[in-house]
Amino acid sequence: MVKAVVGANWGDEGKGKITDMLAKEADIIVRFQGGANAGHTIVNNYGKFALHTLPSGVFYDHTTSIIGNGVALNIPVLFQEIRSITDRNVPEPKILVSDRAQIVMSYHMLFDQYEEERLGGKSFGSTKSGIAPFYSDKYAKIGFQVSEIFDDELIEEKAARVCEQKNVLLEHLYHKPLLKPEEIVKELKSYREMVGPYICDISAFLAKAIEKGKEILLEGQLGTLKDPDHGIYPMVTSSSTLAAYGAIGAGIPPYEIKKIITVCKAYSSAVGAGEFVSEIFGEEADELRKRGGDGGEFGATTGRPRRMGWFDAVASKYGCRLQGTTDVAFTVLDVLGYLDEIPVCIGYEIDGKVTTEFPTTALLRKAKPVYEILPGWKSDIRGIKKYEDLPENCRKYVEFVERHIGYPIKMVSNGPGRDDIIYR
Repeated sequence: MVKAVVGANWGDEGKGKITDMLAKEADIIVRFQGGANAGHTIVNNYGKFALHTLPSGVFYDHTTSIIGNGVALNIPVLFQEIRSITDRNVPEPKILVSDRAQIVMSYHMLFDQYEEERLGGKSFGSTKSGIAPFYSDKYAKIGFQVSEIFDDELIEEKAARVCEQKNVLLEHLYHKPLLKPEEIVKELKSYREMVGPYICDISAFLAKAIEKGKEILLEGQLGTLKDPDHGIYPMVTSSSTLAAYGAIGAGIPPYEIKKIITVCKAYSSAVGAGEFVSEIFGEEADELRKRGGDGGEFGATTGRPRRMGWFDAVASKYGCRLQGTTDVAFTVLDVLGYLDEIPVCIGYEIDGKVTTEFPTTALLRKAKPVYEILPGWKSDIRGIKKYEDLPENCRKYVEFVERHIGYPIKMVSNGPGRDDIIYR
C-alpha cells in the first residue's frame, strides 16, 4: 500500500516525525520532490537530527530509502548527510537514487545567492540552496540527469551550452566571475564515484514492490501553501508539494496512492516571506516560538526564527482539500498548554465580506483574520496515550479544528518523541 505524508500549510508541520513514526511499519520511503532547501527535524532513540535530503525513514534497518526522480539532488549534501547520521551510530542506511533524478550544481547555488542579493529587500527569502535555478534549468532542458553523467561526450557538449547561457547573465546582470565548461565537467565527473553505487531504475523497482504488496511511504517537503500552482505565488517553492505529485516524482501510477496523511500544526508557523493571515507578533509570538517545536521554532535548514501565528482553519481546510487528505495528523498540541485562551482563525475578512475559502495571493494581501476564542486547558499533556485522557478543553480544541477543516484528525502528536502520539 502506498501512503503519502504531506504538509497542509507553509511547511514545518512536523512531517519528519510522522514519517519516522510510520516508517516503523514501512518497507520503502521515497522523497519525491524538493531538495536540501527544507529540513525535517526528528527526535528518536539515536538523538535529535535535522534531515534535508534523506527520507525520514533512514533510522530503521528494515527500510529502503529512495531519492525519487522529482528531487533536486545535491550529491555532496546527500553524502555529508549520510555521514552525519552514521557518525552518530545510526546503521548505514539502504539508499537508492533514481537514474532520472537531476543534479543541483554548485553554480545553481551561486545563482540563487546572486539573485537574492540583486533583489535586495524584494527577495523571495530563499534558503540559497539553488532550488529555483535548478528547477528553471530542468524545465529549460539544460539540467543534468544522474544517468547522463557517465557519458563524457554528452557532458562536455552540455557544459559548453550551459556556459553560453549562464555567462551572459553572469557578465551583464550579476557582474560575477564566468563559468568554465571544464570546471563543470570536472564537477560532474567527481559525482560519478559518489552516486554510482546507489543508482537504480526507481519506477521499475517500485512497480515490483507494489506488486508484492510492500508498504511504501511518500514523503513530501514543505506544504500546500508553498506549491507553485496552488500556493501563495510567487512566495512558493519550485516543485509541487502536493501528494498528487508523489506519483510523478516517484514514478508510480496515481491510483496506487491509497492514503494521504496531511500534517497540520495545532498553531501556525512559516519560514520565509509570503502572506500569512493569522500571523502574530511581539511578545505573544516570542512566547509561542520559545515554547514551540522541540527547543523552539527555528528553521531546520536555516536556523531562522519561524514566523508564528494561531491555527488558520481557512488555510488548513484548503491545504487538506488540495492534498486529497484521508487522515489528518495534528502536531505540537502539547505546546499550547500554557495559554488561558486560544484564538483560532475561522474566516478571512476581505473588503468587508467574510469568507472561509482561501483566495488567490492578491486578495490574500487584504485579508484580516476572523477569530473565535477557545478556552485553554492549562496543563501539560505530554505522556498521555489515550484521546479520552486528554483534558476536556483540549479535546474540544481538537474537535473544533476538525469541524472547521472538515477532515478527520486521526493522529494527535503531544511531544517531539517517536512515541508521543495518540491515535483516535
